[in-house]
Amino acid sequence: MTGDHTAGETGEQIRAIFDRARPRGAYHDILQTLAEGVTEVAGFAVAAISVLRRSGDFEVVAVAGDAGARDQLMGNFTPRAEIEAELAQADDWGALRFVPHSRLPEGITPGWVPDLEPVEDDPDAWHPLDLLMAPLRDEHGDVVGLLSVDLPASGRRPDAAQRACLTDYAERSGRALAQALQQRELSEGVRLAAAARQIVRRASAQLDVEGILAHCATEVVTGFQALGMWLQVFDEQGLGPSTLHSRDGTIVDLPRRLKRFAESAARAAWEQHQVAVSAHGRRNPGLLPDDEHREVLDFLGSIGVRSMVLVPLGAGSLCLGSLVLTRGPDAPPWSDIELATAQEMGHDLGRALSNARLLEREKRLAENFRDLAAYRSQLVDTLAHELKTPVTSIVGHLELLVDELLSGEHAETSPAQVSLRAMERGTRRLLGVLDDLLSLARTSDPTTIHVAQPVDLVSVVDRAVDAVGYSARRKSVRIVVETGSSPVMVTGDPDALERCCVNLLGNAVKYSPRDSAVSIVLHERPREIELSISDEGLGISEEDQERLFTEFFRSTNPTALQQPGTGLGLVIVERTVARHGGRIEVDSQLGKGSTFRVILPRP
Repeated sequence: MTGDHTAGETGEQIRAIFDRARPRGAYHDILQTLAEGVTEVAGFAVAAISVLRRSGDFEVVAVAGDAGARDQLMGNFTPRAEIEAELAQADDWGALRFVPHSRLPEGITPGWVPDLEPVEDDPDAWHPLDLLMAPLRDEHGDVVGLLSVDLPASGRRPDAAQRACLTDYAERSGRALAQALQQRELSEGVRLAAAARQIVRRASAQLDVEGILAHCATEVVTGFQALGMWLQVFDEQGLGPSTLHSRDGTIVDLPRRLKRFAESAARAAWEQHQVAVSAHGRRNPGLLPDDEHREVLDFLGSIGVRSMVLVPLGAGSLCLGSLVLTRGPDAPPWSDIELATAQEMGHDLGRALSNARLLEREKRLAENFRDLAAYRSQLVDTLAHELKTPVTSIVGHLELLVDELLSGEHAETSPAQVSLRAMERGTRRLLGVLDDLLSLARTSDPTTIHVAQPVDLVSVVDRAVDAVGYSARRKSVRIVVETGSSPVMVTGDPDALERCCVNLLGNAVKYSPRDSAVSIVLHERPREIELSISDEGLGISEEDQERLFTEFFRSTNPTALQQPGTGLGLVIVERTVARHGGRIEVDSQLGKGSTFRVILPRP
């Protein structure tokens, strides 16, 4: 307050300033209005308002009265401990604290020192290093900020009237600042929550890391009102894929050395559960050595960036990447709510990256298993083919020898004939095994291309009955067919479907007692066709049913084991049916028989 104003006039001016601040609404506009108001009514040329952040630092958010002071002070951070050290040396002027230059704590230098020559021979002359501050408190008395003034118009320390003016102003400013902070936190919380939801929703919808990178960039920059962003993913080798996006389309070439700095800092930040703000005039967050931190700040300055936030991305104990957000010289400082939202988003994006990485790993494993299955099928196919040729030759020559020996006396009972018959049966069984291995290789090979065509299941059943008829007649087993006379069509491989039907019908006959019946029935449903084959044979235990479609599995029933078999027939059936988009079901009871149902989709 100057001598030209009465206390009443000054009070009116103060009220007018606060009335002016309220309708402007915007957080930074309100604080700038408050800072400018001090220079209008309190007789000081420079005023600054600092906000206490959750980190424990005071950040300068508004400076009025001098362009040089604004350039040097705006955005600066001062640790709370340093402010408290200054206040401990201060004279208590009620709401105000005055620290004479002679009592300034050692090692502490003000962020801006005015170009001022103190008035000589005046004990109340203002010194350039004098400090005058007022802690700003909310309605509960908690400190929310700091009002600092400098360069008095009189060149002297404030008198009682000026102190009263500053005290009134500081009390009003504390309440106004608390309200502005609450309003900003509420509006920013709503805005950032919506932005974060959109970012996380887009990221979570992606099934690979590249998709996450591609769909996050624009939303992150817009949501956090940033100048640009850089998202880097870490992998087993260190630095993985990344994306860099700027609001104005500027292309930035990041030095690899700085990428390594960011990786080191992000891993340290993840361990310490924090986000790190780096800016000119702000102390090193401690994630990097001072020389590396200065190198980062110098690079940021060279591309027009004033401040940046490093957000670690991770899940559990693993740091999976880093997100860097930047702002230019004229942008507002990072708020507590922005930093808290960024940290939470780092966890959400980390989980999305973790899920995408697991999916990619599962895809690679599935591809490896597919390649392995194809290799195994090709190996079995090759070996079976190579073995089948000589075995077929052996069977043919054995038949010739059998025919020759049959022409001699007592040929049927000669030792040579008995041996040849045994050899013939053994080679034919070996030939059957090779045929099953070839069929298994064809049905199991994921690279095999099957050309689908219309197939009449009635004809398939008829051919299967013809193939198994001789074996059934030898055991006096009746085959009862219920298919109707009209075609029942499906789409698929006719030869493969016939092999399935022959296999199931052959098993039913093989495990049926003499003078029993086997039924084969076709049922048409609205969306499916069911082929069921039932017998009155041995039946299958519940334990054996669980492993029925496992390669080379043979029943644990001793009676069933007396019948020849490879343990591959039902595996071939099950895989063939699956390739046709169908399924196979089994109902069986020991001693009562079994029913196998093949369900195929209608074309």
